[in-house]
Amino acid sequence: MQRTRRADVRRSGKEAEGVSAIELAKETLLSSGLILAIGILTAFVAQKIRVPDVAVFLVVGMAVGPAALGLVDIKADSALNQIILLFGASYILFDGGASLRLEVLKQTWITIVVIATVGVAITAALTGLAAHFILGVPVMVALLLGATIASTDPATLVPIFRQVRIRDRVAQTVMSESAFNDAMGAIITFGILAAATGGGSFSLTSSLVDLLWQSVVGILGGLALGYLAALLIAHERWAFLAEYAPVITLVAVIGAYFAADGFHASGFMAVFVFGIVLGNKDAFGFAMEAGEAQKLDEYVATTAFIMRVFIFILLGAQVDFALMGQHVWGGAAVVAVFMLVARPLTVFLCAAPDRRAKWSFNEMLFMSWTRETGVIPAALAGLLIGMKAPGAHIIASVTFIAVLMTILIQAPTTKWLAGRLGLLEK
Repeated sequence: MQRTRRADVRRSGKEAEGVSAIELAKETLLSSGLILAIGILTAFVAQKIRVPDVAVFLVVGMAVGPAALGLVDIKADSALNQIILLFGASYILFDGGASLRLEVLKQTWITIVVIATVGVAITAALTGLAAHFILGVPVMVALLLGATIASTDPATLVPIFRQVRIRDRVAQTVMSESAFNDAMGAIITFGILAAATGGGSFSLTSSLVDLLWQSVVGILGGLALGYLAALLIAHERWAFLAEYAPVITLVAVIGAYFAADGFHASGFMAVFVFGIVLGNKDAFGFAMEAGEAQKLDEYVATTAFIMRVFIFILLGAQVDFALMGQHVWGGAAVVAVFMLVARPLTVFLCAAPDRRAKWSFNEMLFMSWTRETGVIPAALAGLLIGMKAPGAHIIASVTFIAVLMTILIQAPTTKWLAGRLGLLEK
């Protein structure tokens, strides 16, 4: 009799789990459908008002999130959200890498390297100094805040430069910097965290070695997978998977990210380099048939758009207004210094000495304005809260403010500023 009851209890428990799993699946599917539907309408509106769609997605995300209409409620720490962030940011980076040209990068690589390494440290230090005096937080917490928001966000910048035609070398330099500086931002953040919590002291040598490892392994992984993908879809004799080229890009983006991540290198750097190789496959002696190339381009553009919709609507929906409101005025002042002082000083200090690129004043001024904060800094802030880092809630609060201010102020004014500075291309 007792065995029968136990069996009944186990059976009912499994049935309850099955029902809850089905309900969760339905809820997730409904939320995904809503996000796509809202995203299409939002993109149409953004196109009509001639504003980069990421800014409008962010605003709409805040409107449909749990703090407002409550139509979309996908938690920031859920597995679904993490999948969307990882794969979405990776695919957008791949798309950005595929749009770059090697001949342009040859002219500007010195600026890209300096601004993505030394530049991140300069931005972090200046922003941290501002946070210390404005918010009155301890120096280590202030520096941790500066490091968290110091790196630019490729998932934001790549779509903007896809929609606004800026002079090639300027656009490609900013996109490349955003792809390469996430590793530096993370290294500085966790180095300062170790010193702040007594888990160790910040070591310049070990940080440089770590950065070099992440960069070199990420680049090598991207090169290897990019060449292999080009071989399978565009080689004269070996392109037996040409008709599956769109699926190859999906598999290779995931493979490049996890291959680099498995060796403790930058997965984002690997997918970006993979995109560069595939986008410049003709330079390596590969060529696709016109029809197959067009089909691949259309697929990549559509997939990148879908990822953009999900990332920025969810990012808006997950903005914690209660947390942000605790430090709104001080945080806004810090972000203003970050945008108007730290970034311009960083760009001019890092780019002006580059005699090879010969940057004009207008080009450097434009690069000073385009440094949107988004997915990567938000993810770092979330990690700091999870690790109970000192001042984590203040850091998260200011990070939310930085995301909103940079995307809602800088993204919509990108085209206007480029026009005023004479950097728009037809």
